[in-house]
Amino acid sequence: MFTHIMVGSNDIERSKKFYDALFEALGGKEGRIDPKGRLMYMHNGSIFIVTKPIDGEPATHANGGTIGFAAESEAQAEAWHAAGCANGGTPIEDAPGWREGGGMRLHLAYLRDPDGNKICTMMRG
Repeated sequence: MFTHIMVGSNDIERSKKFYDALFEALGGKEGRIDPKGRLMYMHNGSIFIVTKPIDGEPATHANGGTIGFAAESEAQAEAWHAAGCANGGTPIEDAPGWREGGGMRLHLAYLRDPDGNKICTMMRG
């Protein structure tokens, strides 16, 4: 459905520490910084990029936007959430766990990254 997702950051090294911990909790590898200073993660055919805004303005988060990462188990989602909290993320919404409604059962865990971007893990039940 998408080729990549990119979020802005005002501090790439801070973001690298945060996202390295998150992606390692999901079975991925630490990110690499390309020659343009962008932080990149590749996993299961998807690319996630963190960059300073090209226009030189401060990075801001999307109000109403959420980026969801797939978790394979409750334990993996909870490890992701704990890694985020330990590396500069802020827990938001309800605690990680199952939610039901509209005929769906989902395990969700939500964080804001150090730049305020809303992210989560999701696993269908």
